[in-house]
Amino acid sequence: MSGRAVPFHCPYCGDENLWPHEATHGAWECRSCLRAFTVKMLGLIRPSGSGGPTP
Repeated sequence: MSGRAVPFHCPYCGDENLWPHEATHGAWECRSCLRAFTVKMLGLIRPSGSGGPTP
């Protein structure tokens, strides 16, 4: 995920009325449900069947 990737909808209410939140890089605010949240990439996972642990 690049630094410019944006979420398509709010993870809380599902609305698309999202705007960048000025306080933190990667933070977004939903102006429909009035929540602020961050989007952060944790890393890559292995595909199933590659011998690694499965969730």
